[in-house]
Amino acid sequence: MDATSNPKTSAVPGMPGAVEKYRPYPQVDIPDRTWPSRTIDKAPIWCSVDLRDGNQSLVNPMGHDRKARMFQMLLDMGFKEIEIGFPSASQTDFDFARWCVEQGNVPADVSLQVLVQCRPELITRTFESLEGSIKPIIHFYNSTSELQRRVVFGKDVAGIKQIAVDAAKMITDMAEKAGGGYRFQYSPESFTGTELDVALEICNAVIEEMKPTAGNKLIINLPSTVEMATPNVYADQIEWMCRNIDNRENVIISLHPHNDRGTGIAATELGLMAGADRVEGTLFGNGERTGNVDVVTLALNMYTQGVDPELDCSNIERIKDVYEYSNQMTIPERHPYVGELVYTAFSGSHQDAINKGMKAIKVANHPVWEVPYLPIDPQDVGRTYEAIIRINSQSGKGGIAYILAEDYGLNLPRGLQVEFREDIQRITDEEGKEMPSKAIYERFIERYVDQPGARLQFVEHHSHTDKANKQVRYVEAEITDNGETVRIDGRGTGPIDGFVNALSTYLGFEMTVANYSEHSLQHGSNAAAICYMEMESPAGKVFGVGINTNIVAASLAAVVSAANRYLEIKASA
Repeated sequence: MDATSNPKTSAVPGMPGAVEKYRPYPQVDIPDRTWPSRTIDKAPIWCSVDLRDGNQSLVNPMGHDRKARMFQMLLDMGFKEIEIGFPSASQTDFDFARWCVEQGNVPADVSLQVLVQCRPELITRTFESLEGSIKPIIHFYNSTSELQRRVVFGKDVAGIKQIAVDAAKMITDMAEKAGGGYRFQYSPESFTGTELDVALEICNAVIEEMKPTAGNKLIINLPSTVEMATPNVYADQIEWMCRNIDNRENVIISLHPHNDRGTGIAATELGLMAGADRVEGTLFGNGERTGNVDVVTLALNMYTQGVDPELDCSNIERIKDVYEYSNQMTIPERHPYVGELVYTAFSGSHQDAINKGMKAIKVANHPVWEVPYLPIDPQDVGRTYEAIIRINSQSGKGGIAYILAEDYGLNLPRGLQVEFREDIQRITDEEGKEMPSKAIYERFIERYVDQPGARLQFVEHHSHTDKANKQVRYVEAEITDNGETVRIDGRGTGPIDGFVNALSTYLGFEMTVANYSEHSLQHGSNAAAICYMEMESPAGKVFGVGINTNIVAASLAAVVSAANRYLEIKASA
């Protein structure tokens, strides 16, 4: 009998197992919880564990050069606590710890942290690795969860607590014999799988043994070694521990979340709201299984809320490059804040909103960042506006207009935006891929300015006022028609009106100016001008564009461009 035919099981469609094999995580009895009404208003103490927790999860662990480059990056970002390895576990980690102490140029306000299990021989080796360092952190741990007590260690709570207390006593004694200057951190590993009263009992026993003071606080690290419940449950656990732990004023409550359920960021933020003081994590979330919590995302989340994260993320590209070099991993294109595409919009409505928002913020008289779809100014993390909007078949007129304006200084009128968008969409639909900025610009110039293969080309013009009637202007112009030079003449209220009259007479159909705009393409006396001419023709409204250092010549070239567009439409009808 399979699972689907057993009335006592409930298999998920498409999955071989039964949901009854899993149990809901118990809630925390804390009805007067206070964290939901709190906000994060200051940065926590940050501790990077890239060189230990992150490194141990790599397919190809870092060699010295990759570690050294990562270490320097962490210092440059402003981390004041860096876990550099597990020196008692391997000669490689031991040697790197010695290098950090002797050659790492560690600032006096930065503490090197190392991890060690609660085993005497490993503790001794750990102290050897840190000789000569300034205020290093001895981070010792043992697993306390009910599952590991029962399945892995075969010990009761008293036995597990004794392991922690014995290690705390040995570490305290060794630090005193070494002349002091050490800091201490204890982690009840698998905290989220440990009954709260058990975790509290063991942590309080360690606190009693180590006797932290205001001048040398003890870090109690409460890791979500495996993320087992929704973020609000982790927040409840943290608030409960903060309320009940002994000597709270001399204890730093630290978070070490993992991301097994994909909610590590949320769990950390709620844990800080619940009273935690410190966060351990990695750049961009590298770590065992689904990873550690992403410190960069956490920091920039704070930044977008007006809170100084006290980590320098202003050169996100350099941080990304070092991360990818040291870890030999690639950051996904959609990773928050750093992914290649996170400041890019393909959707037409998004592009239009971003385009309008960018224009509005340039003229706003207040410093607050307000651009639709962009929660952070890309320039604040060292990115540029060049890639904010990219064009594919889903793109709209606003995105195309933005690219032409930002990259090439072309301010297309709305009607031309609509017309040109249709042309670009046709191309992207046919090719089925993104169209680069340069290709969009080249297509615009080809279609509206250069018009290769077009029947007409503007060459030059002359005009003068009627002596008898100053309101009338005569225009004489030279154009080419299929390569043949032709002289045309006409009259009107100005040079543009007169030229339109001359061209309409020559072509045998009437054209009139419906709308007109122009602007300079660059600053200076030799600046070229671009003119956008919307013309009424027998086929309806058509656009033409002209570029020339003389604004009148640019306008007349735009009229010829519009005439060519009409002739093209007529020929294809």
